[in-house]
Amino acid sequence: MKFTNAITSSFVLVSAALSSLTAAVPLSRRDVYAPRVTSPHNGTVWTFGQRYNVTWDTSDAPQRITNPIGQIKLGRDNIIFPITLASNFSVLDGRIEVAVPNVDSGDYNLVFFGDSGDNSEVFTITNTNSN
Repeated sequence: MKFTNAITSSFVLVSAALSSLTAAVPLSRRDVYAPRVTSPHNGTVWTFGQRYNVTWDTSDAPQRITNPIGQIKLGRDNIIFPITLASNFSVLDGRIEVAVPNVDSGDYNLVFFGDSGDNSEVFTITNTNSN
């Protein structure tokens, strides 16, 4: 029992020391940024195997972004697929070209990740190989 109390006391002391150290070092302010995807949008049709631009609005970007590196994934019906269409680009670029993956024809959305996720509007992917 004394061993457990000694460990607990040491943990409390170390935690208190780290908290005061962290409080003493000011962090630069950073903002979470989730730009609005402007394309694709409702009514857009993409065809498997083709390349298209994904675009987003950067007009309201904060001065300091917490995570300025973006990633775009494919989603459908509130499910994010493990299909990465683009990654390691600046969220301030405003556009990136992607290739349409081989998926069943249907309605999809894109999930834009940087600091947080932002979904595109639902759009259609056609695949002539689908039955």
